[in-house]
Amino acid sequence: MSEKASATPEASQASEQIRVRREKLTRLRDEGIAYPNSFRTTDSSADVLVQCGEWDAEKLASESVSVCMAGRIMGHRVMGKSSFMHIQDGAGRIQIFLNRDELGAETYNPTKKWDLGDIIGVAGTLFRTKTGELSVRVSRIELITKCLRPLPEKWHGLADKEIRYRQRYVDLMVNPEVREVFRTRSKAISALRNALVARDFIEVETPMLQSQPGGAAARPFMTHHNALDMDLYLRIAPELFLKRLVVGGIERVFEINRNFRNEGLDATHNPEFTMVEWYQAYADFNDAMDLTEALIREVAIACGAEQVTWEGLDIHIDQPFRRIRMDDAVFEKRPDVRGHAEDKALLATVCMQVIEGFKPLITWKAGHYLAALFEELVEPELEQPTFVTHFPVDISPLARRNADEPFFTDRFELFVAGKEIANGFSELNDPDDQRARFMAQAQAKAAGDIEATGIDEDYLRALEYGMPPAAGVGIGIDRLVMMFTGQHSIRDVLLFPHMRPE
Repeated sequence: MSEKASATPEASQASEQIRVRREKLTRLRDEGIAYPNSFRTTDSSADVLVQCGEWDAEKLASESVSVCMAGRIMGHRVMGKSSFMHIQDGAGRIQIFLNRDELGAETYNPTKKWDLGDIIGVAGTLFRTKTGELSVRVSRIELITKCLRPLPEKWHGLADKEIRYRQRYVDLMVNPEVREVFRTRSKAISALRNALVARDFIEVETPMLQSQPGGAAARPFMTHHNALDMDLYLRIAPELFLKRLVVGGIERVFEINRNFRNEGLDATHNPEFTMVEWYQAYADFNDAMDLTEALIREVAIACGAEQVTWEGLDIHIDQPFRRIRMDDAVFEKRPDVRGHAEDKALLATVCMQVIEGFKPLITWKAGHYLAALFEELVEPELEQPTFVTHFPVDISPLARRNADEPFFTDRFELFVAGKEIANGFSELNDPDDQRARFMAQAQAKAAGDIEATGIDEDYLRALEYGMPPAAGVGIGIDRLVMMFTGQHSIRDVLLFPHMRPE
């Protein structure tokens, strides 16, 4: 069957519209007026609404406010000698009014054949229509960019999700609420940056291409540098480089960073994602929790999201965050393991009982099983912001051991609506303990743990110069924005999420 014969009616109609639009472009080219770059704006729809949005018709007439703006045609009604259009710029929409007697037939008549999606420039004065809508009475108009593809008539709904992600430019064009999500994202990142700078943190940039991945338990992406003839890895975290800077005397440091992990895709995971990581000398995990809570609350205020609805839950960011220990949380669900956090055999047996399809790695220790029980029994029920503390050392290769309970570390994770939002801990600054942890990771890697790290000799050398006691935190910006905007999928807060090729 030919491609033409197999085309859907919708596709055939779109192809016909594209053909007609291209014919119009050809005429514009012949006239020498296709794609000009001479129009300059002085106003936006937002400027107009801020300045004159409350003015009545009489005041608009007496003030005679002139504007000059550009935008995409999103609505067009032709009524003989007059036309109304709605144009959309980066800030919003506004109505414009065209009249043949005022513009002249030579200017007005071609506008009747302009298409939805065309980008135009207009100049004129503000007025209110008989229905009270603030509008621009156009005295000058110009076609700036011809839109060759028809805008979708029906864009909302789950059936179009994949197309919306693939063609985000159209999604942003026709769905104002999507643009608002990404404005909130921008506000959140700016607020995080400003809050840390206000606390004397210095923003830095560290390598994305690394000779050895480290700073997290994750499978990396690998590439090859031809000139150096060496394999390199896209970073899974900036942690080890940021802590090198703490060694060097930058005692408060942060990076808003893009990380890459060769993992599966789901509602909260994308192969590349954004985090903010910060490190503070002479602080511990309690200080880090305090600052994390303060930062998230400040960012929420900046985004107008102190109280939000996420995953059907009313999240109260404006209230104090709860703090619980991992082992205590598990013991509440399984009293039979209370006091046996280090009993690998018992914990493994319970995991087999309660976790469907449970398949531990051969390298797992007691701490891995305790964490698995926590993820299964406790994590999904952590609805309001909750810090979970005292992670086992077995799953925390970079965190400082707890001074009183060496099986645990001074580490926390922040959960909201059953999702991890942040991870932090008192940093391990004992080079000998760190070397032993690295060696254990290397052994696990050799035994088949693809997420285990290796031994970073240069980082160990940095620790041998002496790193002050410190605390560090990584906050997932994508998930934070998901919470602030009530989105269910990480793809809805990424402008260009990863997709399979079409």
